[in-house]
Amino acid sequence: MPDKKTQVKQMFDSIASRYDFLNHFLSAGVDYYWRKAALNLTYFPEDAVLLDVACGTGDFANEARKRGVVNIFGADLSLPMLSLFDRKSTWVQGKLIQMVAEQIPIKNGVFTNITVAFGVRNFYSLQEAFQSFHRILKPAGRVTILEFCMPKNPLIKSLYRFYFKNILPLIGKLISGDPGAYEYLPNSVEEFDAKVDLVQLLKSAGFTDVKRTDLTFGLVQVVVAGK
Repeated sequence: MPDKKTQVKQMFDSIASRYDFLNHFLSAGVDYYWRKAALNLTYFPEDAVLLDVACGTGDFANEARKRGVVNIFGADLSLPMLSLFDRKSTWVQGKLIQMVAEQIPIKNGVFTNITVAFGVRNFYSLQEAFQSFHRILKPAGRVTILEFCMPKNPLIKSLYRFYFKNILPLIGKLISGDPGAYEYLPNSVEEFDAKVDLVQLLKSAGFTDVKRTDLTFGLVQVVVAGK
């Protein structure tokens, strides 16, 4: 059986061409708001150097670009995702890296900011990844994580679970052609939410001033941590 890194890479390689459409369609466009809201909760200095990890096709990085962040790099395990990012963002040439978050081939203290949107669930070792983040950030640097979570309200939670378990996988399968990709999403969200405390993991990796904010009835969380 392939390990998690191989499974995740194969899955995202297979759905890359439909990824943007499905993100916007399955979230009814709310994903645009989530990215903007997450960036509103962090801070970019004037000389910001941003690494967007698990960047996919570049939506989070492009939102940061709109806010005046010029020096942006993207990193992802999936080469088809990076190719699509390169195609739709003329400014990004030469600034894309194929890599995993746990083994970042970059020297210490390079970046002022790291962002991850809907990617930390796919890391095979969160502790190693966060330690790598801490290492490559400059002093006072920030990491900003946007990720799904399970709502606390019982009614919203049951509706969310029904949509995630029944409607989303069906539509995702029909459009993407990958029967497993959009079953993985709801299963990984529920398991991740039950087992992982991002705030505590970031603190364990050396981060301070770690704050979590929930958005849209607790459907997603934004965690911002400073070095």
